Amino acid sequence: MEQHPIAIILGGGKGTRLYPLTKERAKPAVPFAGKYRLIDISMSNCINAGFRQIYILTQFNSASLHTHLSSTYIFDSFSNGFVEILAAEQNFHNSSWYEGTADAVRKNLQHFHTQEPSHFIILSGDQLYRMDLRRMYEHHLRTGAEVTIGTTPVERERASNLGIVSAGSGFRVLDFCEKPGPTADISCLSAPASLVGEAAARQGRSYLGSMGMYIFNADALEKALDNSLADFGHEIIPRAIENHRVFTYVFDGYWVDIGTIRSFYDTHLDLASPHPSFNFYDEKMPIYTHRKHLPATKIINCSIYNSLAAEGSIIRESSILNSVIGIRTVIQEETTLDGVICMGADTYETPEQVRENSDRDMPNIGIGKGSFIRGAIIDINSRIGKNCRIGADGEPRTDGTFDTHHVRDGIIVIPKNSVIPDGTHI
Repeated sequence: MEQHPIAIILGGGKGTRLYPLTKERAKPAVPFAGKYRLIDISMSNCINAGFRQIYILTQFNSASLHTHLSSTYIFDSFSNGFVEILAAEQNFHNSSWYEGTADAVRKNLQHFHTQEPSHFIILSGDQLYRMDLRRMYEHHLRTGAEVTIGTTPVERERASNLGIVSAGSGFRVLDFCEKPGPTADISCLSAPASLVGEAAARQGRSYLGSMGMYIFNADALEKALDNSLADFGHEIIPRAIENHRVFTYVFDGYWVDIGTIRSFYDTHLDLASPHPSFNFYDEKMPIYTHRKHLPATKIINCSIYNSLAAEGSIIRESSILNSVIGIRTVIQEETTLDGVICMGADTYETPEQVRENSDRDMPNIGIGKGSFIRGAIIDINSRIGKNCRIGADGEPRTDGTFDTHHVRDGIIVIPKNSVIPDGTHI
């Protein structure tokens, strides 16, 4: 049979652990690293590997995700590539929404059949990694697998919240335990150095954690989904191990699931460090996104340390430390940012709009003069007034929802389109 793989990227559910960043958008559409969206990572990995027939399965708060994808990933007629968004839909055969990852794929099999695929490459839309998916696909073919699970070596602590794979020396999967938690004895699932690699074994990363990416032979996926089971990790994969040839592909590069506010925040701070774990500057395997056609960032008499500033920003006479500044961010004089993620703005305000803001005592989009912000995420189009102090005392925060902000995982989050009046203390 001629090889004809297609890629399926799961657009995610409600993304409650990333709330309020997911209040008005799907998790893969959350702005990331100053100028990207989370979905750009998986999309770029597919494109760089030559997999250009891509389906995106979406359901919740998906409008902005649809807009980003349709305006960014446009293949010419000679590449035979496409990006097709399949939103959850009701029809005469099905009246329910997606009930889980496996259910989402099952409900779209009729659409996939039109391409007559030989293999399905199933990926998540909310992870940060750079991986040659072609190697994983070739490993799948070489081992004669019907199902391949992408895994990465992890230590016991990190294994608590991942699916853990037990495999033999030939990469054949023997057992699978979904999210065993911190107290279960899973020593029997520990992998030998021949699988995880000598370096990982020395570092105590002796468990193979599922990355939530799979390759299925077409007929194997049809059989695996010929039931009402809803989720790959909890249900489909354990059953597939009993009925199919399931192997693992071990990836020992950088990989992180951007599933919580804490992981989102920590990953950004790492990106702004002198030697980040993930390299956005690899020209051989670039990360693609929508072209903004913005001018270069303007920096006027500033002190900036270990920070990223995306294009189109204007920063005046301020101090920026360990922060990520998104597109079109306007930061006024005498401002200090320490450990802050600014997602930026969708547009610049015109002089007329600025005058109207003044007449209404409304802060401009951006960060006002004399403000001090520490340990916070500022979502898109937020208006931070003059002389505001947000997290300035550096004290630990109790999680909760407040009038002007949220605290999640101890991090202050200013939601999209927020208005923080002059002189506010948070």
